[in-house]
Amino acid sequence: MTPELTALALAGLLHIVQFVAASTLANIDVGPGYTTSPRDRLPSRDMRKITARMLRAYDNHVQMLGLFVGGVALITLSDQSTTVTQTAAWTYLAARALYIPAYAFGWQPWRSYIWLVALACCATLYLAALL
Repeated sequence: MTPELTALALAGLLHIVQFVAASTLANIDVGPGYTTSPRDRLPSRDMRKITARMLRAYDNHVQMLGLFVGGVALITLSDQSTTVTQTAAWTYLAARALYIPAYAFGWQPWRSYIWLVALACCATLYLAALL
């Protein structure tokens, strides 16, 4: 397995861990009666700020992971793995792991910078595949 694919596998595991953490906090805050319902109404209890942030951080990862998968797929399928693409993949993973506490604890403006690093890593993978 290429280093980029290893980083992708770990990003997938991070995604699962992030989902479990956010879901657990939501269950604690609003109760399983709401979280297992079709959610046709607003919860009867408010979520804590950290829970809402963890859910938004997870949603952000849902959006970003597809970009990373595409970049890794292009690099892998075209057999263009280099030190640059490997560094981009591992830096993406580190940035996404750091993004979770950055969002949860409101690290301003660092959360946005961390997000930008992950996006730049995805762009690097696409550019490397094209060049």
